[in-house]
Amino acid sequence: MLSQKALLLSASRRPELRRLVTGMPAMRRVVDRFVAGETLDDALAAVRRLTGEGIAVTLDHLGEGVPDPAAARRSRDAYLALLDGLAPLGLGPAAEVSVKLSAFGQALPGGGTDLALELVRPVAEAASAIGTTVTLDMEESATVDSTLAVLAELRRDHPGTGAVLQAALHRTEDDARALAVPGSRVRLVKGAYDEPPSVAHQGRRDVDAAYARCLGVLMTGPGYPMVGTHDPRLLSVAQRLALRAGRTPDSWEAQMLHGIRTAEQHRLAAAGVCVRAYVPYGADWYGYFMRRLAERPANLRFFLRSLATRS
Repeated sequence: MLSQKALLLSASRRPELRRLVTGMPAMRRVVDRFVAGETLDDALAAVRRLTGEGIAVTLDHLGEGVPDPAAARRSRDAYLALLDGLAPLGLGPAAEVSVKLSAFGQALPGGGTDLALELVRPVAEAASAIGTTVTLDMEESATVDSTLAVLAELRRDHPGTGAVLQAALHRTEDDARALAVPGSRVRLVKGAYDEPPSVAHQGRRDVDAAYARCLGVLMTGPGYPMVGTHDPRLLSVAQRLALRAGRTPDSWEAQMLHGIRTAEQHRLAAAGVCVRAYVPYGADWYGYFMRRLAERPANLRFFLRSLATRS
């Protein structure tokens, strides 16, 4: 029998369910908690609000797994428009962008990695031009080597380009060691994709233990760790490791998803921790939303309760 997580992840890839769910007005109202909106203006409004409250942001224009090069080019153009919109705000590194390379054609046959690099390079250039940077989100385990290859190429001219590692994968501790170098920005997350036992830890305790080990590698290294979790235990571990390593508040940060544990985000920021909210926006929100439901039972309970009261 499939687990709840596997069922939700499977649902995220089914076009008929996508059409049904995205056509429900009540569903869209609930999604507003997790997604900043569908337009660039919506995203910029969220940026102004959050940064005004002392929360940094990383912005994700939703739309992964594009079907053809034309759609990949549209993803590039959406990010260029986003960075053009951020420029007059003068926020510098307080507002960066996160990209999924599958939105830039990585998974397309016949040279997808090369296409993704070609299209993401001008985004990195535009980010550098306004004093900020790009972080490459990590997707399924089969794409890790391709994503790290693109990262290495981008870092030649844009050394601040960020990486994301998923603690659930068996390989990640070694990847963390390889990336724990001066100037390297690495976001560590648990991992939201359904992976087999041969590739990834399966139980929550094993994933949490792997997360703590990888975090130890990053915190004791000379790079810039970005702690992507809402788990209060792991956030406490991060603070203890940062203290033990003699890190200053500006040498690492905590990252949380937009709309989740917002009170804790503000509490940490008030305590002197650099906090960054991951802010997705765009019309193609279905896959992102389903993965958020799959990640935590509390998210699914919130969704069902909200849907029942708003429909």
